[in-house]
Amino acid sequence: MTTDTNNPFRSIRASKIILPIVIGLGAVIWLFWREFKPEAFEGMIFSWKVIVFLLFAFLLMLARDLGYMVRIKVLSDDQLTWRQAFRVIMLWEFTSAVTPSAIGGTSLAILFVNKEGISLGKSSSIVLATSFLDELYFIIMFPLLLLAVDANTLFSIGNVGGSFLNEFFWFAVVGYIIKLCYTLAVSYGLFINPRGLKWMLLQIFRLSFLKRWRHQINEAGYEIVSSSRELRRKPFLFWLKAFGSTFFSWTSRYWVVNMILLAFFVLPGFGQHFLIFARQFVMWIMQLIAPTPGGSGFAEYIFTEYLGDLIPLAGSAIVLALIWRLISYYPYLILGALIVPKWANDKFSRKNKKT
Repeated sequence: MTTDTNNPFRSIRASKIILPIVIGLGAVIWLFWREFKPEAFEGMIFSWKVIVFLLFAFLLMLARDLGYMVRIKVLSDDQLTWRQAFRVIMLWEFTSAVTPSAIGGTSLAILFVNKEGISLGKSSSIVLATSFLDELYFIIMFPLLLLAVDANTLFSIGNVGGSFLNEFFWFAVVGYIIKLCYTLAVSYGLFINPRGLKWMLLQIFRLSFLKRWRHQINEAGYEIVSSSRELRRKPFLFWLKAFGSTFFSWTSRYWVVNMILLAFFVLPGFGQHFLIFARQFVMWIMQLIAPTPGGSGFAEYIFTEYLGDLIPLAGSAIVLALIWRLISYYPYLILGALIVPKWANDKFSRKNKKT
């Protein structure tokens, strides 16, 4: 079957998948070499308790993806089936895993939704609405966490006290400012000036690997305006469902590390659990500035440095970081590598050029 040259996955080679794995494992090896303590592993006993809580961690990641699927079905007015929603989310996660965190998979997500039978204009509105809801979660939750957790406790690492005395605070502030500016821009485009949103999309599609679709985006401009008007008319219940599934997804993700720690250790009460949750939230904001695919290397380093003082057994942080990435990151590389070839061949074949 002849494939369409507009297929955005034509340029994705095995190296794009292998690179983040190499970077991530390289960081783990380096951290092992720097911090290896044989006695740390003597206290990490593998038992049925470990298996059960690691299973809970994996189920939380599944819950996170289920929340994403519910949200995209809500935003598409149920035009997407469960199977289509699953494909879109997996493709989206895959492209996020093989691109730097600041880029993510949002640009190509418009094409993923469009190729599942949704018009280009509505696909643009759906993807931008998901981005808006994701960022809204961060914008709301970060100040609430700062009120609930003392800033000195949240950002102090080891013997370094004070919220303004280490790089983690400034990573979080820069990431938050970027997210706030992006959220304001998308909110303005979706709910106030959709024509300005059309202009913003046209600027995005000036990127070399997206330029071939710029003409279609321009033609879809009127439908983007129409879809934006439709979103503004949606009832409160619609947005409650969409934001509720967003809240469910991200909150599920942030409890994964708690489950991993419970697999090996006994944590001293809910306060410690909540602090770990809060630090994961800040970690995700920090990863926004990571230049590597999917934050590989950077994520493992941040985990060991930022969560290390909350882990009962000194020296075990790097092992837990590797388990965390094996549950929350590498599966998307594997699933994407399995789904992408057949999906791309089907959707971008010469016989399937209706969208």
